[in-house]
Amino acid sequence: MATVFEMIINGDIPSTRLYEDDECIVILDINPVQKGHALVISRKCYPTFTDVPMETLSHMMEIARKVDMKQREALHAEGTNIMINNSPASGQEVPHLHIHVIPRYAGDGKTPAMSKGTYGEGEAAEYGKLLHL
Repeated sequence: MATVFEMIINGDIPSTRLYEDDECIVILDINPVQKGHALVISRKCYPTFTDVPMETLSHMMEIARKVDMKQREALHAEGTNIMINNSPASGQEVPHLHIHVIPRYAGDGKTPAMSKGTYGEGEAAEYGKLLHL
């Protein structure tokens, strides 16, 4: 079964396209966090961040950077959120790699979908050991 992004790429579902090349397309999100919220979508369906070849990911990040700069110029965004939700547990709704580029403004009332916590005594050291590269 094709993902909604594959259907958009194939032209089966309409979208507002901002950019396209051989590796990716950029569209406006139809349910934006802020108006101008864009999605950089890989043309090939890679389910997650860890599935995509590094060359494609690097290219997509460069395009996300260009989208960021355009949002700052055209929309006068004061900042952006650049996000990849990686797997359903993180909030990924479509199993097809995409990068959110969300324009942000001081006092816009939008907050990142993450709440902050703390480590208990000795926990940071234990997590450090587990995650050391």
